Amino acid sequence: MTSGVMATLCEEADRAAPEECCGLLLGRDEPGGEGRIDGLVPAANVADDPRLRFEIDPAVLLSAHKAARSGGPQIVGYYHSHPVGHPVPSATDCEHSTGDSRIWAIIAGAHVAFWRDSGNGFRALTYRMVGEDHADDIKAK
Repeated sequence: MTSGVMATLCEEADRAAPEECCGLLLGRDEPGGEGRIDGLVPAANVADDPRLRFEIDPAVLLSAHKAARSGGPQIVGYYHSHPVGHPVPSATDCEHSTGDSRIWAIIAGAHVAFWRDSGNGFRALTYRMVGEDHADDIKAK
């Protein structure tokens, strides 16, 4: 994760509060290994109650998948905020765990935590911040 992407995550969360922000994480990922997050795509939160849950706009998700199939950036995960919580998966997040091994970034205040969707919950990830001309390495803890 570059410092710019990290700053944008926090800005998105601040802008959306008191509702949850959400979007896509772009880059490359090697489950069980190292990966990198190069960018993000903000999306409208189309959940019925965006103060308590998030649902990424399907049109944004479809567009990103089409771009990836055409050689564009790969979707490595998702992000969303917990405006009044902590940067850990909520009970609702765990209910929506699919086991797709994607990275979830959860923003709460000025804190961002990264998690791997394991299908029966989430596993915490560590990361290393780097400058704008590099990307963070994300590793399983």
